[in-house]
Amino acid sequence: MTFPVQGPMRLDDAIESLFGRGARITASRPIGGGCINDARRLEVSTGDALFVKSNRASLTGLFEEEARGLAELACEGGPRVPAVHGVITDGDRQLILLEFIERGSKGRGFFADFASRLATLHRSRRAERAGFAGDNHIGASPQANGWRETWASFFGEQRILFQVSLAERKGIADAVLRRSAERLVARLPDLLPEPDGGFHLMHGDLWGGNYMVDSAGGAVLIDPAVAYGHREADIAMTELFGGFSRDFYAAYRESWPLDGGYDDRRDIYNLYHLLNHANLFGGSYLSSCRAILRRYQ
Repeated sequence: MTFPVQGPMRLDDAIESLFGRGARITASRPIGGGCINDARRLEVSTGDALFVKSNRASLTGLFEEEARGLAELACEGGPRVPAVHGVITDGDRQLILLEFIERGSKGRGFFADFASRLATLHRSRRAERAGFAGDNHIGASPQANGWRETWASFFGEQRILFQVSLAERKGIADAVLRRSAERLVARLPDLLPEPDGGFHLMHGDLWGGNYMVDSAGGAVLIDPAVAYGHREADIAMTELFGGFSRDFYAAYRESWPLDGGYDDRRDIYNLYHLLNHANLFGGSYLSSCRAILRRYQ
């Protein structure tokens, strides 16, 4: 995958390559909201602006993964996705250069339109197997995306057990958690339906902090953790921490109804995210994971 600028390159040279000889950065201001990367708005002498995130260059592939995910999510009729202008390494930093999108406010029909567009994305982007063409990250955690023939095997191995293994390495998971997780994974072929007509592209980390509203009042997807799987896992994630209205769920189901029994599966999907939060933040998240595992034993 290629972008207008990529590879080892000084940021100043990247700006000239994008906006023309003599273009330079005239202002740089931090933008809040992230806990992993430094995020800034760069203003350019041409009047253009960029959204730039940076992190240590030693975190190899971090922004290439994000760029690949954003490109995969872009589809006609789907939610807006920021354009990627480049991924560069400048000394000991890696940077991703993105379209700067001015923020707006939600209008009356925002959530209904967002849901309809998300259903379009899920319907339009399919694969024959579950997984993705490369591992990526979910927040600061690695995310395994090796291809699997079934949704149950992918979700069990690459989501639940992968996170349990991370928790064991961090010393926060015991043998009881491991056994409970393995019992649940053994039951997944009976608990999780296989998607019809191929596996759907999932944003993968669709909580209220990973969408924004543009100046036209439309939804914009950001910070993806993409893979192909079952679309209902995306919907489950939206319910975990809130931030989506009843109109969102009504409009999504009107666009594309969910399979029966979804409410019984929602917590299985969200176990993955709770395990990830336990690995990142500890605390009560591990107790929530244990409670869900007990429910499905």
